[in-house]
Amino acid sequence: MNAEFIQALEQIEKEKNISKEVLLEAIENSLLTACKNHYGTSSNIQVTIDNEQGIVTVIAEREVVEEVEQKELQISLEEARETDPNLNIGDVIQIEVTPRDFGRIAAQKAKQVVVQKIREAERDLLFSTYQEKEKEVVTGIIQRNVKNNVIINLGKIDGVLAEKEQVGSEKYIVNERIKVYVIEVKPGTKGPKIYVSRTHPDLVKRLFEQEVPEVHEGVVEIKSISREAGSRTKIAVHSNKSEVDPVGSCVGHNGSRVGIVVSELHGEKIDIIPWYENIAAFIAASLSPSKVVQVAVHVEEKSAKVVVPDYQLSLAIGKEGQNARLAAKLTGFRIDIKSETQAKETDFITDKEIENEEIIKLNKTKKIHSDDVLPFDASLFED
Repeated sequence: MNAEFIQALEQIEKEKNISKEVLLEAIENSLLTACKNHYGTSSNIQVTIDNEQGIVTVIAEREVVEEVEQKELQISLEEARETDPNLNIGDVIQIEVTPRDFGRIAAQKAKQVVVQKIREAERDLLFSTYQEKEKEVVTGIIQRNVKNNVIINLGKIDGVLAEKEQVGSEKYIVNERIKVYVIEVKPGTKGPKIYVSRTHPDLVKRLFEQEVPEVHEGVVEIKSISREAGSRTKIAVHSNKSEVDPVGSCVGHNGSRVGIVVSELHGEKIDIIPWYENIAAFIAASLSPSKVVQVAVHVEEKSAKVVVPDYQLSLAIGKEGQNARLAAKLTGFRIDIKSETQAKETDFITDKEIENEEIIKLNKTKKIHSDDVLPFDASLFED
């Protein structure tokens, strides 16, 4: 412990952004523990380090007594007056008790403390760096498989792609680059723990933000998204500027923009539909690519009845019900679908649900004006 050591601490302060005072305080506390082991107590001990020369001094406070019973805490009047003749019984004196070999002990402890503080600072920096990436998409390189998890190198640290966050149809090949969605960043004793996903719906949203400038800038909003990872996704988009086509912006020239996202998702199908404030129109759009003849919405029940052409019933429902299921997730409404023939035979949508022409006219403004039932005529939105 000398002036060179202090200079080294100052260099660490600059390079690692760790305060020299913080390091010195930590070293002093560490030495205080060493003193406890040496003297049997540290309650009356102070350790100081000269912040310019690096000299370590151990000071003990001892009570002046007639007869010494605890050597570490007390001092005789005779011995105390060798230092200060004016001392009396009951006074407290400070005397230096630095052990002969304390410089070596101090150097060892200082090294341990500095190394520990540097590691803590690096862990904190890593944590803050990757915490800022939480809920974002990052690119990594597949490292290895551990049990059912995939370990992905994200630069200075590895992320964990748990089995439940993996897409069943994807193969994760070592050394391949991959984009993942950061679900959560947690602090850990050996560094932050980063959990990532390939199945999260917001992975698709973030990919569109990267590929579509209008989405990145907020001109086009992704209002809703539903996804069955590895198979199909539906996103509802809305433009905040009338002159900007939200669907066209996301699709890109000859499908160039959506094509990049589909490629990143290994061929996952993506339906991009316009979002409508009018829930009936939105539900009709959500069943794309199927055409819709009529929609009746029960807002309070969050349910809807939909009529489609006979020849498009299977398309509206989708394979194993996927299209209808994704539409329901996208809109937040339970959707019951029937063909025109089925609707007529079962009186599926009643006269009461379509009799209010005023509501039908208001539908064209894309506003909800009823808390009860909203009928919908697809022809009103063909323009």
